[in-house]
Amino acid sequence: MSNTLNLVTHSADETRQVGRVLGSNARAGDLYLLSGPLGAGKTCLVQGIAFGLGIAEYARSPSFVIVNQYRGRLKVYHIDLYRLEDAQEVQDLGLEEYLEGDGVCAVEWPERGASLFPPEHMWVSLDYGREECDRNIRFEARGARYLKLLHELASAIPAEGL
Repeated sequence: MSNTLNLVTHSADETRQVGRVLGSNARAGDLYLLSGPLGAGKTCLVQGIAFGLGIAEYARSPSFVIVNQYRGRLKVYHIDLYRLEDAQEVQDLGLEEYLEGDGVCAVEWPERGASLFPPEHMWVSLDYGREECDRNIRFEARGARYLKLLHELASAIPAEGL
């Protein structure tokens, strides 16, 4: 099996549905690095991950506080690096406690500190699609755990799409 999966969603709810599959299959220590332009659906995907972990509230972008934490079956650490300039600023945050902790980390704008993240993770690239509400989502599994998760995601998506 390839280590990549490409999906197209046609609404924010469908993007959340994809995230819900990730959340329902998540394990402590999972790391999702979410890349893409503003408004491409990164936070919608995190909302779905949170819903899949039994969190009832909508995850909000933590742009001004860097990290939001939600409690469900597992904790979700929603980290947003948008306001940081470089890897040194990211390193100074001391994110290790989240990355090596007992929850699931979803990091928006990981490019700001890509060299600091563990080599095993799920890299998720989101971008605008053909229609206004369409989103192109590319999952790249880096490591055996994430290859298994990618397979679970592919199996959960109906053959006719979302």
